[in-house]
Amino acid sequence: MKSSIRKTLSLGAIGFAGLIAGITLASHFNWMGKTIAKSETPDPPSISRKAIEPGLALQKAFVTVSNAVIPSVVNISTTSLITTHPNPIFNDPFFRQFFGAPFNHGGGRGAPQKHVERSLGSGFIISKDGYIVTNYHVIKHATKVMVMLSDKSSYRATVVGKDPMTDVAVIRIHPKNSLPVIQWGASRSVSVGTIVLAMGSPFGLTQSVTMGIVSALKRSNMGIEQYENFIQTDAAINPGNSGGPLVNLEGEVIGMNTAIYTTNGGYEGIGFAIPVDMVKRVLKDLMTKGKVVRGWLGVSIQNVTVVIAKQFHLPGHSGVLVSDVLPDSPASKAGMKRGDVILALNGQDVLDANDLRLRVSQIPPGTDADLSVIRNGHKKSLTVKVGELPEKLSMMGGQAPVPGNTHFDNVLNGIDVTNLDNGIRGQLNIPDSISGVIIQGIAPGSQAEASGLKRGDIIEEIDRHPVRSVRAYINAARHIGKTENVLLTIVRNGRHSYVSLSP
Repeated sequence: MKSSIRKTLSLGAIGFAGLIAGITLASHFNWMGKTIAKSETPDPPSISRKAIEPGLALQKAFVTVSNAVIPSVVNISTTSLITTHPNPIFNDPFFRQFFGAPFNHGGGRGAPQKHVERSLGSGFIISKDGYIVTNYHVIKHATKVMVMLSDKSSYRATVVGKDPMTDVAVIRIHPKNSLPVIQWGASRSVSVGTIVLAMGSPFGLTQSVTMGIVSALKRSNMGIEQYENFIQTDAAINPGNSGGPLVNLEGEVIGMNTAIYTTNGGYEGIGFAIPVDMVKRVLKDLMTKGKVVRGWLGVSIQNVTVVIAKQFHLPGHSGVLVSDVLPDSPASKAGMKRGDVILALNGQDVLDANDLRLRVSQIPPGTDADLSVIRNGHKKSLTVKVGELPEKLSMMGGQAPVPGNTHFDNVLNGIDVTNLDNGIRGQLNIPDSISGVIIQGIAPGSQAEASGLKRGDIIEEIDRHPVRSVRAYINAARHIGKTENVLLTIVRNGRHSYVSLSP
């Protein structure tokens, strides 16, 4: 049986060999009217050295820049003792109205709690004797700051100076040897499309490098810092990268990585860096004066929207609206008034509120600034002697919204207001000079909530008309159409501003 199997295999092999030979011969003849071409296995394509030379040169540049800059990049770890206090809303008179007195004033649910926090960040060396720049938020609450160099040596650092308004800080270590210093660049020469490398310690992974391009410039109104003029990049920036350098292909630092745009807490393709020109200006003041000296007008400002331009009868929506003028401020002394629209500063057009804020901050205090404004439809020129920005400016945090019970078929629907009686004035320190109604609740998802109105805001005017009581507020609200825009004059933390509501 086995023999026959072998034979069968042998005959089959012979038959298969003959078939192959026949096909080979037939490949040279016309078969069924068609020529069967001889199959060939193509050789792999050869790689032309000349064709890939540009890529190899770019790769070499990445390696060269990384090796040159990495020694000046440091890892920063901090330890902070954080004290959490009861939410201030527990002392809010409106909160008491709905939930009674605060939970307690000495212990239990409302007692301050302490816990230790540890965080990681990055920085870069700016002097051979140990000065290092990083983000303010990296060392904000730190009771202990440790710096690890590229050679893995560690030093305890002291905080030399910090500027919360730009998120810049300077720390110092005392190294045993001279340190490698990063090379400064100029952010004003950066263009969209510039190839950049982001360096730092994402997730504590020290000496990491990512590559991308500059995807936008002069990003502002992000709500990250008081003064914003960010470089936007798609080079991956993750937690721990904060304070690290953003460098160009010449190995020059052009920005300091500081934040990301994210919906899930991680990198999603958009990161922001503080321009190095801003960093250098802040460092100069911090290291010579111990603080940052900024110019100040003493006004609250906001962007002019299309709706506001229409309601103020402006020819366009350029410029910046003055929503409040502080008493005895430089602007007040120069005759500036609430409702003025600033069009130009020292002969140059004002782009938006952030642009004006930045430019004023860079004017030395005591210097005269020429402003072009529109007041009641007429152009005016004002000269303001710029003052110095006070070190501490009062800030007001958000308050929790509660369901509203005032219903209108327009954009004011969902705002619950009450009169400013003596009790509320006393508890919230509201002076008699401020009149209006106070918001005690905003319905979630309402247009009022979307516009940024908050519980505790005082509505002083509706469409430039005073509102001094709930009855006056309701009468005004009832006459607003379903599709009409409304301009509110509000007072928040003692300062006036305008809020435009659109359906």
